[in-house]
Amino acid sequence: MTALAEIAVAVLLVAGGLFGLIGSYGLLRLKDRMQRLHAPTKATTLGVGTALAAVAFHVWLAEGRFAFREILVAVFFFATAPLSALFLAKVHLFRDIPRDSLPPTGTGSDWAGLAPDRTPERSES
Repeated sequence: MTALAEIAVAVLLVAGGLFGLIGSYGLLRLKDRMQRLHAPTKATTLGVGTALAAVAFHVWLAEGRFAFREILVAVFFFATAPLSALFLAKVHLFRDIPRDSLPPTGTGSDWAGLAPDRTPERSES
């Protein structure tokens, strides 16, 4: 591997570490729950993605093969991190925010997560 490639991998790893550090700092220092949720989901997703890109780049240059596992891990992580953040935000919405303090949706209907249950009731037979 050339010196330039090693520098590129090192820069990607340092950038990934900095993103992770910033996300961890935001988790500890921000005041509101939603702000604390936002910092690690965004920054650490970028940090892990950058570190996985560094590993994939290194495998490609050092071994001459495609880093399929690292790409799969990145795809899985980028698909699951926003979904877990969405579910945590909905729990916060249901538990801690009074329904009458929410802004209007602008559509004439209620918020989707707070709408009455539309599933048919089961009959006891």
